[in-house]
Amino acid sequence: MRRFAGSTVWLIRAAVLTWTLIGCLSFAQAEGGLSDAKLRVALLPILDVLPFHVAEAMGYFNRCGVDVEAVPVASAIERDQLMQSGQIDGMLTEINTTAAFNRRGPLVRIVRLARVAYPDFPLFRILSSPGSMIRSPADLKGVGIGLARNTVVEYVTDRLMAAKGLPQERIVKLSVPVIPERFQLLMQGKVKAAVLPDPLARSAMEAGAMEVMADSEFPRYGVSVLAFNVRSLEEKGDEVRRFLSAWDEAAARINKNPEETRPVLLEKIPMPENVRTAYRIPPYPRNGVPSREQWEDVLMWMRERNLLEGRLSYKDSVTAEFLETGSVK
Repeated sequence: MRRFAGSTVWLIRAAVLTWTLIGCLSFAQAEGGLSDAKLRVALLPILDVLPFHVAEAMGYFNRCGVDVEAVPVASAIERDQLMQSGQIDGMLTEINTTAAFNRRGPLVRIVRLARVAYPDFPLFRILSSPGSMIRSPADLKGVGIGLARNTVVEYVTDRLMAAKGLPQERIVKLSVPVIPERFQLLMQGKVKAAVLPDPLARSAMEAGAMEVMADSEFPRYGVSVLAFNVRSLEEKGDEVRRFLSAWDEAAARINKNPEETRPVLLEKIPMPENVRTAYRIPPYPRNGVPSREQWEDVLMWMRERNLLEGRLSYKDSVTAEFLETGSVK
C-alpha cells in the first residue's frame, strides 16, 4: 500500500482530531491564528524525517497555524549549500555539521533532536559481508570498513569501536561516501565490512549480511537534529515553535501506533523492497536537544581530526528555548 489516501486518511484524521487540537489550538487562540511567514525546511529522503510527513499528511501544520514548505534535497552537500546561501530556514542535520557551520560564529542553532538510537532501533549498524567469518568487533581488527570519512558515520564508527576496546591504529577505513555503492560493495564481498544506516542496513541483513555492532548499544552517539538559521529563529521564532509543536505531535502519534503511519512512510521515504512491509518503524524522541556532553564529544572528535580548531560554545549552537514545558522527552 503506497498511497496515504482515501479511507485510511479519514480514519486516521478522525482518530486524532481531538488530540491534535489540544496541542495546537493553544497557538491559534493565544497567538492569533495562522502566521503569514513561511518556513522552508530541507529534508533528506531518510527515516529521520517521518514526523514531518506525518504532520503534513494529518494536517498538524495547518492546525498549528504554520505555513511550512518541504525542500527535498538529495544529499547533505545540497542541503548545506542551501543553508549557506540563505534559501532555507531549517534543516535535518547532525551535530558535527552544526559545528562546521558555526566555526567562525553562530550561523545555525539546534532546536530539537530529530532521531536517536534506541534499543533494537539503531541509526547505524556495522555489518560484515554475506559469507564472511566476521562476527564480533574483535574480528574487525585490520579489516577494511567501508564508510564516509569526516561524517557522523565515521564519528559513530570510531566511538563504537573504542567502546569495544579497539584502538584506532587497528581500524582500517575505506572511503566509500555513496551509500548505495557501499551497500553493493558489501553485498558483493568487495568490502568485508561497512557502516550502513537503517533501513538499508536491515535490508542487507535480510540478504545475508551480519550485524557486528550497532549504535543502539551506545545510543548517545547516533543522533540527528533539527537546526535553524539564527536569523530565522530571531525573525520567525513563533513559526518555529508552531512547526516544532506539530513535529512533536507527529512523533507522539508514530510512537503510539507506528503501523498506522506506514502508508506515509512508504509513500514519502524510499524503502528497500525486502523490508517494506516488515521493517519496524522506530520510536522518535520528543521535545529534547542534545546534551552538553554529546556536543563536546563530537567537537573533541572533530579537533582530533583537524576538522575544527578551538572551542565552540554549546549555548551558541544548541538552544532549549523552543522546548515545550511539560512535554515528554
